[in-house]
Amino acid sequence: MTTVAAYAAPAAKAPLERTTVERRAVREHDVLIDIKFAGICHSDIHQVREGWGEAIFPMVPGHEIAGVVSEVGPGVTRFKVGDRVGVGCMVDSCRECEMCRAGKEQYCLNGQTPTYNGIGRDGEPTYGGYSEKVVVDENFVVRIPDGLALDVAAPLLCAGITLYSPLKRFGAGPGRKVAIVGMGGLGHMGVKIAHAMGAEVTVLSQSLRKKDDGLRLGADHYHATSDPKTFEELRGSFDLIVSTVSAPLDFAAYLSLLKPEGTLANVGAPEEPISLNLFSLIGGGRSLAGSMIGGISETQETLDFCAEHGIGAEIELIAASEINEAYERVENSDVRYRFVIDTATI
Repeated sequence: MTTVAAYAAPAAKAPLERTTVERRAVREHDVLIDIKFAGICHSDIHQVREGWGEAIFPMVPGHEIAGVVSEVGPGVTRFKVGDRVGVGCMVDSCRECEMCRAGKEQYCLNGQTPTYNGIGRDGEPTYGGYSEKVVVDENFVVRIPDGLALDVAAPLLCAGITLYSPLKRFGAGPGRKVAIVGMGGLGHMGVKIAHAMGAEVTVLSQSLRKKDDGLRLGADHYHATSDPKTFEELRGSFDLIVSTVSAPLDFAAYLSLLKPEGTLANVGAPEEPISLNLFSLIGGGRSLAGSMIGGISETQETLDFCAEHGIGAEIELIAASEINEAYERVENSDVRYRFVIDTATI
């Protein structure tokens, strides 16, 4: 066991504070990672505040982890000391079910083990990336290509794969019109990735406040959803819409923006249930889909794609002492576009 410094929420809705946690000794197939940077995802805030249900405390959030390997177990074959690596939203799965065998460990039928706010298969609670070090099985670690700086790569471990996966699955590419709902930590990655895939990209945001950024990052068009004319003008326009927002939407209105047989893929996770008139789907043969991160191989594919296309997150680097302030700013949409913690400050 190794004792490491970390930032944790001691209880639901409590401010995060500096503490220590125990990391297990390196096992046969484990990798010890010196964490260099950890992104702040909106889901960290949802879980610290128990917005998605009962949680485990003390909680060390963080599932956008970028660092360097400092020790490997005797059976490790994928990594060596000094490798630049990342860890995303999960650190284990059953590895035996149909989904795991298909490389979709995020949908493990027996339950994947989340990087934090979970219980590992050893019965111990998991602690995330707001810490100095982490020990992870090599099968749940990915390589960060040399072309990506670690700080801008960290958010790719959640925000990047969360957008890459549905964009690829639903065919974003040349000749396809794709809309990204929300221009935040997830949305700005969607703009970059969809643009790099060759799609015609539109941002649908509450206001035009971030229009210049959206166009700079690769959007072809930018519309304010607070303007009722937007929904009239864009009716039936898109092959694919990816919603990244965690606030409840008027899904009928957004579905009306799809072409017949188009898809609205939801990656944002509102805390409240939604209501839906099914005629919004039936009338145009439209689909309402969900998507959750991606498997380990697809996460590696995301990193490789982003390195090839020179894509990193737009970040604001902060000290660990600024985490609580950063949470408030995320809630107020006051970040362009992802806070990343310099873990040397922990």
